[in-house]
Amino acid sequence: MNPRMLLALACSLLSTGIMAQSVSLTFQVDMSQEIVSPDGVHVAGTFQAAAGYPADWDPSTAQLLDTNGDDIYELTVSLPPGTYLYKFVNGDSWSAKPELPSADCAESDGGGNYNRSVTVGSQGTELPVVGFDSCLAVVRFYVNMDGVTPDPAGIHVMGDFQELGGLGANWDPASFELQDPNGDGTYEGILTVPAGDYRYVFVNGDQWADGEILASDCGSSDTILNRVRTFSMGTTSQRLPVYCYETCDICDPALSTNYPTHWWNDAVFYELFVRSFKDSDGDGIGDFQGIIQELDYLNDGDPDTDTDLGITGIWLMPMMESPSYHGYDVTDYYATEPDYGTMADFEELLDSAHARGIKIIIDYVMNHTSNQHPWFTQSAANQNGFREWYRWSNTHPGYNGPWGQGVWHSWAGQYFYGLFWSGMPDLNYELPAVKEEMFDIAEFWLNKGVDGFRLDAIKYLDENGSILENTPETFQLLEDFRTRYKNVNPDALTVGEVWSSTPEILPYVQPGRLDLCFDFELSYSILGAVNGRNANSVYQQLQVIQNGYPKLQYATFLTNHDIDRVYNQLGEQPDRMKLAASIYLTLPGVPFIYYGEEIGMVGTGAHENIRRPMQWENSQYGGFSNVSPWYGMGPNVATHNVDDMNQDPNSILAQYREFIHLRNREHALQTGYLLPISAQNNEILSYGRFLGDSAVIVVANLGDQAQAVSLDRSVSTLPAGDYEVTDLRDGQSLGQLSIDGQGGWSGWQVGTVPAADIWVLELKNADSSTALAPTLNTANWKIYPNPTEHSFKIEYDLPFVQIEQMELLDLSGRVIEVRKGSAVSSEWEIGHVAAGLYFVRITTAEGRIALPILKE
Repeated sequence: MNPRMLLALACSLLSTGIMAQSVSLTFQVDMSQEIVSPDGVHVAGTFQAAAGYPADWDPSTAQLLDTNGDDIYELTVSLPPGTYLYKFVNGDSWSAKPELPSADCAESDGGGNYNRSVTVGSQGTELPVVGFDSCLAVVRFYVNMDGVTPDPAGIHVMGDFQELGGLGANWDPASFELQDPNGDGTYEGILTVPAGDYRYVFVNGDQWADGEILASDCGSSDTILNRVRTFSMGTTSQRLPVYCYETCDICDPALSTNYPTHWWNDAVFYELFVRSFKDSDGDGIGDFQGIIQELDYLNDGDPDTDTDLGITGIWLMPMMESPSYHGYDVTDYYATEPDYGTMADFEELLDSAHARGIKIIIDYVMNHTSNQHPWFTQSAANQNGFREWYRWSNTHPGYNGPWGQGVWHSWAGQYFYGLFWSGMPDLNYELPAVKEEMFDIAEFWLNKGVDGFRLDAIKYLDENGSILENTPETFQLLEDFRTRYKNVNPDALTVGEVWSSTPEILPYVQPGRLDLCFDFELSYSILGAVNGRNANSVYQQLQVIQNGYPKLQYATFLTNHDIDRVYNQLGEQPDRMKLAASIYLTLPGVPFIYYGEEIGMVGTGAHENIRRPMQWENSQYGGFSNVSPWYGMGPNVATHNVDDMNQDPNSILAQYREFIHLRNREHALQTGYLLPISAQNNEILSYGRFLGDSAVIVVANLGDQAQAVSLDRSVSTLPAGDYEVTDLRDGQSLGQLSIDGQGGWSGWQVGTVPAADIWVLELKNADSSTALAPTLNTANWKIYPNPTEHSFKIEYDLPFVQIEQMELLDLSGRVIEVRKGSAVSSEWEIGHVAAGLYFVRITTAEGRIALPILKE
């Protein structure tokens, strides 16, 4: 029997012997930098039930103790080997102080929350002492299984790190299973190991024979396996490259530049409540003509001016006929709300907006109607075949709604279903006639010229018995709806409201469903970071988003018509308001601004308070109307209005206007992909938007003191070379930054960023036509075809150039292939490498130049 089979048998016997064995796990946390709660220090996680506690994630039961007064709190439990999540709590409840570990040493649960992870092997483990809310160095493994069928036993990684990482025996193919949290084919895992040099391979399955076999030009020679991967662990966390299985090709989805974009990726939307924007006819109610009067405020149609707000999209809250002020209970889907004007007024608004380059989407309430809608009144009377258009029951079905509310409402001795309240009965999509009618309504408005729909409350569309949300029937309904509306207008946009955690939202934006959904947890994380002066929550949620959504295809916002005004949530601090706005207007996604947000309108509690009339000027009725408005003006109308803020170059409005126009000008801020950038502390939030041979780097100081900022980024798709750095806010040149062959840099001393301020810096390839020798000027070289599936050629118009060698590099900077002599001028075959971005590095007598090539 060969050594490989012997070792496989040994590992199998070892695994079999420990399946039911319990081992010890010791937690240790240093609380010396914390004021310890009188309720004690606890640890909660997925280990608790296995360790004999009543339930997992209970922060009150698993208490750690400091037995010798050294501020190190400890707890040892007994549980089966496996992988567990956990976090420490300074107190005994989630409302006390649970820690927020950095994404550097924790992993996402998919909902914007990060937890520590430990994999316990057959020998048990004693976790090293870690500071509360801080990190020890961890290593993250990644493998992309694209094109490879994953084994039902799972994807694992094995190597000589396992024993020191608490996983039992080294080279055990079954003890460290990797996970694919977002279904993109990239499997990952996290582990704490001490400093040292290590070897590893990935395993498609859980047997020794399932380990990957690396080619002779990949990895390093080894005595156990022919070829292995290697990594070196120091005192800082290590994120290993994302490799394609059984290759040394880099397959990191985050670095892909091959993704589709749409017109809405160039847009900035403005959520507008018609009733509250502008009254044109003196009845105290906003209307379509009032919006037309103020379109120049939103966008004057002249791209050369910057005195308008600069928005390029409008979301109109409900504008169909309804008996309620808010319009979310429709009585006629084919008519406009009479308070707002006629259909001709609406059509004029569409034409006027489109003439300025503004797209308009409208709120479409598909889940329910008003109980005054003729469909429902006929259904209640069992007339004209409308009975089954709603859900009826002879007896109360005996269940409540998702937040404990009553959903079955009494009517003439029977019960009808209405998720939100009795005035909004839900439509019954099990009846084909309902579905067809609602699709016909969408087609009607698209034919009127609207550019798409914001879809209200869509996770409740189609119930399955007592399962009221996120049902397979709802997803099928949305797929059918997409087919219909895209046939009418292929460019029509749908953006859905799924008020849930990000993992619950993601199924709604899978191929064939909606174009976008609002990401609520990103808004929470931005406001939390700005209020808490800590960037971790944003980094964490951005990682969840990057791993989950189709690239760029989600909607960003700070607040909306259902949530307390953002200015209230930020303590009515102008600097914090400007900072939050600048962050979300420079992030990927499609930004939505809630009307009045840009001038710091306030409102909390009842929805009417959040939807007050727009504050145009400091007057009795705020310039909204010449009579008493439908609802009282906001309490800060005298200080926060458009007229006064127009006169202040440092106002909130000026900041919004500046950043919207900046986004409109800079294509990288619209469609560039995102990479986080390392800074020196948690008060600095920094990220880059990369597109082609340029990038926009954002540096936000969340703290209360000015900070000298140094930035590091190891790899990107930027071609190597010297880049001009320009402050996009004031146009000043900040010198040059050298980008290495991996598109990265280290120790970039950016400067001192003031407290609660944000810098936006452009990196652009320096014009080398005079500064560089002709051979080092990228304009003199061409790769074609680019992108390519199979091969490419290098073309250059340099009669006296002497090429010494050419190299093909991956994004990590690893040399894949080298050509010298006469071979440099021949066609270069790359059909054997994985899809992705690569660099061709050309060495001449005068230096080196790197050109990007995209392999499809």
